[in-house]
Amino acid sequence: MGTYVYGIIRASHSPLRQDLEGIGEAPRPVRVVGRGEVAAIVSDAPEGLRPKRRDLLAHQRVLDEAGAGGVVLPMRFGSTAADDDTVTTVLTERAEHFLERLQALDGTAEYNIKANHDEEAVLRLIMAAHDDIRSLADANREAGGGTQEQKIQLGEMITAAVQAREATDAELLHQALAPIAEAVSTGPQSTGWLANLSFLVNHTSAERFLAAVDEFRTEHRHLELRVNGPLPPYSFVDTTSSAQAEGGTAEAFGAAAAQPNS
Repeated sequence: MGTYVYGIIRASHSPLRQDLEGIGEAPRPVRVVGRGEVAAIVSDAPEGLRPKRRDLLAHQRVLDEAGAGGVVLPMRFGSTAADDDTVTTVLTERAEHFLERLQALDGTAEYNIKANHDEEAVLRLIMAAHDDIRSLADANREAGGGTQEQKIQLGEMITAAVQAREATDAELLHQALAPIAEAVSTGPQSTGWLANLSFLVNHTSAERFLAAVDEFRTEHRHLELRVNGPLPPYSFVDTTSSAQAEGGTAEAFGAAAAQPNS
């Protein structure tokens, strides 16, 4: 069946609720397995696990419950091992790294911010800032739309200006918020977002951080910001050189899952 891993905690972490349930169509009871100073929050792993909304929410709920009692290193959805013994073996082998990360992330949360442009607003800014684009657009309009070549030229000029503005705005967002955060992680780019940034924020700085987000939004009304947080610090679990050299935490359990059951 395998063991599903939600997160890693100190062995001295506050006890979890005995009735805490995890993933699965029939929710699996959550338990703690440990060795030495670290432990893992786990449950039995259901067969054919898929990222269904029900299970994604259950994964998050377990981490939220555990996080209320102390710092947790959250595993991403789908982290499994062959069995409980394999989990404790990984805990022993990576204990030093886990303890370092638990200490580093204590009292923090992750805030993910995605940004994109309001198309009409940014087009107005580009027209106001680029005389050559504005002149060509005016000339095309006066000529009844312009030739096909002129239309293509205008489109290429606008596209280049938008891309440059995207890079500038992403950097401005980073510069505005990074000083308030403990660390910043750049997420994968996806269609529709000019920036995808995760900020590690100390609980004592959270109010100031969110105020800075609101201030940035007010000063840059051509940007649309989506803020998600506070979250468990998913993006900051593996940031040390030892983690990079040995493989990430989630990867360690992924490798464990590939081992045959004993």
